[in-house]
Order: sequence, then C-alpha cells, then structure tokens
Amino acid sequence: MSAAVPDAAGSVVLGALGRDAERLHPMLRRRFGVSTAAGYSCVGRGVMDRVWHGPSWTLPFLHLGAWRNILVPDSGTDVPFSVENYAYVDSLGRETVTVVRTFEIAPGRRRRFDATLVADGPGRVLDYLGTHQHLAVDLRPSVLPDGSLRIVSGAQRFYEGPVGFRFPMALSGTAVLTEGFDDARGRYTIDVRVGNRRFGPLVGYRGSFTCEFPEVVGEAVPAAVRPLREERRR
Repeated sequence: MSAAVPDAAGSVVLGALGRDAERLHPMLRRRFGVSTAAGYSCVGRGVMDRVWHGPSWTLPFLHLGAWRNILVPDSGTDVPFSVENYAYVDSLGRETVTVVRTFEIAPGRRRRFDATLVADGPGRVLDYLGTHQHLAVDLRPSVLPDGSLRIVSGAQRFYEGPVGFRFPMALSGTAVLTEGFDDARGRYTIDVRVGNRRFGPLVGYRGSFTCEFPEVVGEAVPAAVRPLREERRR
C-alpha cells in the first residue's frame, strides 16, 4: 500500500490536523490514516524500553484504573508491546478508531489500556477510555518540526448511567504522547508521559515498534478490541 496521504476527511486524527497532516512523516500519515474509507487498519508490535509509574502512593489510583483497562500500574524494562488501531463505525454512527495497547509485563501477565477515538471538530479528537467508555478526554494533536506527532490531553469527563461530571484539572493527569518514525531502524517510536502539575509524574512508557496494515475494517473488526459499552455523551 502506498504511503501517500490518505483522505484526511475520513481519518479521525488526520481530519483533526487538517492541512497540517501534510507535514507529518509519510509513515505517520499512513499509520494515522486508518479509516473505513481508506479500507485498512494498523497493528503494531514491538518493545517498550521502559514502563514506569510514579511514587507508591499513586498505585491505588493506577490499580483502580486497571480494573477497566484505563491505566497500567506496573513498571519494567524491555516489555513486549502491541497496539491495535482498527477502524469501524460505532452504533451511534461515528467513525471510530480503537487504540488497544497490550503490555506483557511478565510471562502470562498482561495489562491492557483500551481507548476509542472519534472526531470532535477541527483540531480536536475525543478519546473514550476503558472498556465501558467511562472517561471522555479531549485530545489536541499537532505536528512537530521533525514530522513527529504530538497529542496533548485536556478536559476530562466521567460518565456512568445518568451520572456525568467534569474532573477538575488540578486532580487530573495530563497526557503527552509523541510518536515519530526512525528511518534508520525502520521503526515507529513512542513516548507517553502522564503527569499532574501539583503531584508530578504519574505513569508512562517509551519504546519502538513496527506496523502491519491489515485490510480489516467495519464489521470485520474483532469484537475483542471494541468497548463493551458505547457512550453517547461527549
């Protein structure tokens, strides 16, 4: 498949970037160009050089998040990793991309961090976290001078049944994701850091991976990577 720029109008992330998508490294345009219109998805496999978390007092919070595949309360080095980005249209008619990250912390011991992305207007992506989409997080993608992609999280909202409220940013973590492509190694690179202005670093990981681009979209997307519940509220 060509690494030419996919149709930005059909891609959640490229659509949010608009014309800036043309400045992305071609391999990042291919990776983040997944959509039902493009007819392909993206599955990456590699190794996280380091998976880390903050001080011990953060662990109860991280374990609570792990209950619904939202956070990873572990640390380690050379951790096998996969990320599954599949494109489909959800039950609410929204173009959706899965972001299912799996960390093999130890033999037979895995952690998953699940999210689904939907478009939220120019310059924004809406990220539903977890198996039940309890958390809705605003994301703002941008292109760095070297063609890497940077995504920064913003406001966060919690939804459960009739309950819905916005987290104060003073009590929320801000995530900064940077993805690039190393031409010399032919590998994607990733660095994710989540922190709080008052409490400091909370959790993160960095490493590299390679990708395949299966022609699996829409109804063919495995049920195992879809959320168990879909949230209408944004």
